[in-house]
Amino acid sequence: MNKAIWLVAAVLMSAPSAAFAGHGKAGLWNVTSTTDMAMAMPPEVATQMKQAGMKMPKPAPITRQMCMSQSDVDSDKPPQIDPNASGCDTKLIKAGPSGIEAQMTCSGKMKGTGHMQIAYSAPEHYAGSYSFKGTVEGNPTSMSTSFKGDWVKKDCGAVKPYKLR
Repeated sequence: MNKAIWLVAAVLMSAPSAAFAGHGKAGLWNVTSTTDMAMAMPPEVATQMKQAGMKMPKPAPITRQMCMSQSDVDSDKPPQIDPNASGCDTKLIKAGPSGIEAQMTCSGKMKGTGHMQIAYSAPEHYAGSYSFKGTVEGNPTSMSTSFKGDWVKKDCGAVKPYKLR
């Protein structure tokens, strides 16, 4: 079960990072995301957690820094999670100067569909949401993430550029 949660977290952290492909500015960005996840678990695991006094964590914002190179910013590809690792394929539905919409179909450890919307308010700012419904390693799962990106500066320092797939 723990591996499934980390797989989901990795997928969700990857999606917003590359959210402004084809928009924005090259350089260092602060990306903040909040994820609400409902994952069914076997009754015995739920009982063990309850007996141990454990509770599922409440959604809290996570901020991390990421670097976008000029070629990443100029890319016309939707954000793509490694399909070899995740079994997920991302398709662009709509793209325009004010935002994008993409659909993800997963058939690996994650099975189901996801939907992403991103709105660009300026070259230095974007906001969006992502939702997924399906199963993760056989466990029914639904999740939603809201995210925003704020450009910090042109120099990324020690932060390596994000690689779009």
